[in-house]
Amino acid sequence: MTEELIISISGMRGIIGENLNASIAAEYGCGFGSFLKSAGESSQDSQRISVALGRDSRPSGQMMASAISAGLSSVGVDVIDLGIVTTPTVGIVLRHLGCAGGVVITASHNPIEFNGIKLLLADGIAPSAAKAEQIKKIYFDKNFAPVGSVDCGTITAYQNPDAVHLEKVLACVDAEAIAKCKFKVVLDSVNGAGARPAISLLTALGCEIIAINPEPTGLFAHTPEPTAENLTGLCQEVLSASADVGFAQDPDADRLAIVDGDGKYIGEEYTLALAAKYIFSHSKGTAAANLSTSRMLDDIVSDAGCTVLRTAVGEANVAEAMVKNNCVIGGEGNGGLIDLRVGPVRDSLIAMAIVLQLACETGKTIAQLVADIEPYEMSKEKFAAGPAQASEIIDLAKEAFSDAEVNTIDGCRIDFDSGWIHLRTSNTEPVMRLISEFKKGSQWQSYIDTVKEICKKVIG
Repeated sequence: MTEELIISISGMRGIIGENLNASIAAEYGCGFGSFLKSAGESSQDSQRISVALGRDSRPSGQMMASAISAGLSSVGVDVIDLGIVTTPTVGIVLRHLGCAGGVVITASHNPIEFNGIKLLLADGIAPSAAKAEQIKKIYFDKNFAPVGSVDCGTITAYQNPDAVHLEKVLACVDAEAIAKCKFKVVLDSVNGAGARPAISLLTALGCEIIAINPEPTGLFAHTPEPTAENLTGLCQEVLSASADVGFAQDPDADRLAIVDGDGKYIGEEYTLALAAKYIFSHSKGTAAANLSTSRMLDDIVSDAGCTVLRTAVGEANVAEAMVKNNCVIGGEGNGGLIDLRVGPVRDSLIAMAIVLQLACETGKTIAQLVADIEPYEMSKEKFAAGPAQASEIIDLAKEAFSDAEVNTIDGCRIDFDSGWIHLRTSNTEPVMRLISEFKKGSQWQSYIDTVKEICKKVIG
């Protein structure tokens, strides 16, 4: 059965040659460019506007980039082509150049047959739900604003976009102090876009680097999502090389997973938690994270006498809350750290730098830093459920746990003394997700059993 092309707040994602092709990408470019021109999404003084365009290393990326460039150009939008770069690099460079928006050709952690189009506005943040709906409507209605020959947009290349990104990251840490620690780092970039800037960063931080899967071929050496089952090779390499840490990026390098010096995968949730330990050891302020992110963040922030803002799932939701509230740190539990000093976008490079800074200042190993954080057990499941079924499941769950604290800004998160459960529909897949997290050793199984019985009753 052919999968449906997904168009959501997260952009467009599909399977190349099945439901996503050059003509669709070109029309999506027309739609985004028409939206930008009508909405006045630009800091530029002239009537002409520009869009920064980058892509991860997938073999279909060049075709998709050419197609969406044609679409943007056809409605009079100039394209600044950054080539193969990380997603955060696009967000940083577009702000640096004062572009009206950005486009990233990436399917993030999905397998090679997928590709997608991620949209960014002038502030470097993905469109809000309302603006995403406007773009979607323009695309479906084919309400484009094509221009004549002399008014078509230009397409030009931008040299060395990594430099803009690295300058911002290095300004956030003490590179000289980190270099004195002489960390040995194994880096797995899964043949995506992240190796080149990550190696440059780690070199600037005086690290000894063992790079595995660094070539940006898009022919992923393993399943690209940076989860435990996909990073056994990284774990083995860290152990055999007696390295201090292993870093794993996803193909567009906006997420970071960490392996400790014992070759143990510690999980994506610890990326934000470790960064928060460093940030809140130096400053006060507010953090932000989505509803599906670990309570480890709350514990760390609370110990510093500060608070965490919870948002709906989606990078744009977290970034908007951070900008609005001037948060000192934020992100998502999938290894996506956001530091506004660099930009309002998830970024594996700043995550690496901050984790190394923390290890440098404390003199502790990654394993020791993790041991300082109270452990939780997290479970993530997903199952097919239509909109009506999902709504019924959420309503029944709220009734079943009426005495608990309930947050309904995105599905339903139910908080208990020992942990929480989050039920929500996915932005990127036609499924419902069940995420739960409880303190180790707590009596939590009855909560999960209750939810699963509700799901069984509704779905069958």
